[in-house]
Amino acid sequence: MMTERFGDARILMYSHDTFGLGHLRRCRTIAHALVQEFSGLMVLIVSGSQIAGAFDYRARVDFVKIPSVIKLRNGEYTSLSEHIDVQDTIKMRRSIIRHTAESFAPDIFIVDKEPMGLRGEIEETLDYLKAQGTTLILGLREVMDAPHLLDVEWKRNDIMEKIDRIYDSIWVYGPPDFHDPLTGLAVPDTLRARMEFVGFLQRRALHDDLSPHRPEGDYILVTTGGGGDGADLVEDVMNAYLLDPTLDQKALIVLGPFMSGDQRAEFLAKGQDIPQVEVIEFDTRMEELIAGARGVVAMGGYNTYCEILSFDKPALIVPRTTPREEQLIRASRAAELGMVDMLLPEEAHDPARMLAALKALPQRPPPSRARPDLQLEGLTNISRLVGKDLRNRSVRKDVQRFAT
Repeated sequence: MMTERFGDARILMYSHDTFGLGHLRRCRTIAHALVQEFSGLMVLIVSGSQIAGAFDYRARVDFVKIPSVIKLRNGEYTSLSEHIDVQDTIKMRRSIIRHTAESFAPDIFIVDKEPMGLRGEIEETLDYLKAQGTTLILGLREVMDAPHLLDVEWKRNDIMEKIDRIYDSIWVYGPPDFHDPLTGLAVPDTLRARMEFVGFLQRRALHDDLSPHRPEGDYILVTTGGGGDGADLVEDVMNAYLLDPTLDQKALIVLGPFMSGDQRAEFLAKGQDIPQVEVIEFDTRMEELIAGARGVVAMGGYNTYCEILSFDKPALIVPRTTPREEQLIRASRAAELGMVDMLLPEEAHDPARMLAALKALPQRPPPSRARPDLQLEGLTNISRLVGKDLRNRSVRKDVQRFAT
């Protein structure tokens, strides 16, 4: 139900998208919630995702595709096209972002995770928009990375000082008692005062548009997110099923769009030999698949974790541990709170141990049993903050019109 109308309000969002789907999916979730809440509001997402066009977008939400840059598993970046140098690609991206901001003239600019963008590509745009009076918001996951890794990365580019100087607010997409994304870092008091822990971003399934991949009956869902680093998890689950052919729990494995073609072909073929397992490449409606599952096996990226909480599903998390420790920190904290089960990658490689975890998963209590006070008000709180800002802008515009 729409609560207010802002007929000429505009929000620009930035999602650098070099690895996986997390940034775009988070921005899209926020954008959809905002246009549903505020009639007339327009949201434009600047995205580097290769598959930004594969998703559906609500009316008044659109995206601008910038040239893709791929983050390799060693942390280095490369252009999607082997014929274009990564520096030239960044230069093109920077130009498109700046011209988009000038043309769109947003009231609010929401930046996802990377404060100055990929290799500083939005710093110029941030300075321009600040001079125009745009409200600048930095949105952070509740877990960024291990403090010693994040601190080195940010100190190298003086990021903390730039955040403090440029941004009006920092939104943390989680509750304060789960994890602080800047823990272990020297955070200026002036910046800390502008941090808002909004809560996890709740997801909903669109029951009038069921996924064609959703199996009949009980099943566990195995998801690797984008899939670029998910081959080990898929291999571990399949090996557990091969170890015990009597395991009759149906499993739907979603490989992800960024898994290599060779790996996808290998798993699709291997799945043919396991009667209880169905393997698909990708589905843009993961909410539907998680909502229907008896339990979820995942690597524990932010969006999947929010979906596990939103649909209150028993979960087994096997986190990535390199090059970033984000998933490990999140899974460890959730397991500590009794909300999920966790296996480290080396533990999951043991077929017997993975088999035992899969057998136990459907009977595991849901996250709400351990934490009945789950804070999933992120979208509600973001709408409240956006509404407050847009109302203040309307008042200022009225005062200016009256003065002239």
